[in-house]
Amino acid sequence: MRYFGGFSRFEDFVRFAAHINAAKAQYRNNMARSRPASTTRTLRFAPLNNNEDAVAGMPVFGGLSGLPAPQLAGIIFDVDGTLTMPQRWMFTKMREALGIDSKTDILHHVACLPEDSGAMELVEAVEREAMMKMEPSKGLLELMGYLENRGIRKGILTRNYEDPVNHLLTHHLPKTLFSPIVTRSFHPPKPSPDGILYIAKQWGLSDARNLIMVGDSMDDMAAGRSAGAATVLLVNDANKELGEHEFTDCVVERLDELIGMLESGFTERARNAEEIREEIQKVGEAMEG
Repeated sequence: MRYFGGFSRFEDFVRFAAHINAAKAQYRNNMARSRPASTTRTLRFAPLNNNEDAVAGMPVFGGLSGLPAPQLAGIIFDVDGTLTMPQRWMFTKMREALGIDSKTDILHHVACLPEDSGAMELVEAVEREAMMKMEPSKGLLELMGYLENRGIRKGILTRNYEDPVNHLLTHHLPKTLFSPIVTRSFHPPKPSPDGILYIAKQWGLSDARNLIMVGDSMDDMAAGRSAGAATVLLVNDANKELGEHEFTDCVVERLDELIGMLESGFTERARNAEEIREEIQKVGEAMEG
């Protein structure tokens, strides 16, 4: 018997799923005890309008000053609630179909079941229903047009499967190129940083320090921070508390608010080297379970 994701041993699945569950629990604990957000900003990426004078003298990534700010190498986007408007009802409906509570990770639960259990089919049925009601996020077309004009690479990292992503691109972004597109068939999924690091490698980068992860969940912020990328939270009524979390660098209410940030030089919360090490260690310990 084979289990979801291609594993042949049930024990391997349990171990994989336990990592995800432990990570989520650790992130919730981190949120509860996170340090107050710094109000000081440091320059993470050079302005895309090439106006270095606008940020002259501002400390750059790592708190150093007097050095040229690095160039942005690409942006990675989540899909549900980021490129598309939130449809939180679908997660409730999935859990009802699976008979699990709100604290149980859906993919974790499915991963613990035999592949022939039919659980993934239940999840995908809800995702297809949501796909037909999909609406693009506010400011999506404006941001995509800007990034195309600036020649900024764009990737997708989602816990969804291929069909809803293809639907979004075909019906709402037919002229926009995203490559690579990483779905839940890639293991391990967010909040692991592996998907971001894979995209960085596909872009010919040795790490993710010159990338931005844009999302709407703790999974997105944690994956971005642990990969070494900058993070942007697309805020909504359900995730406002994440705006003050230490893993979140910037908060936007609309995607096109990113345009001004990128034009004038993307800034992040000031962190010293020790704080950066602590954040990465927190995520690493959680992923080790």
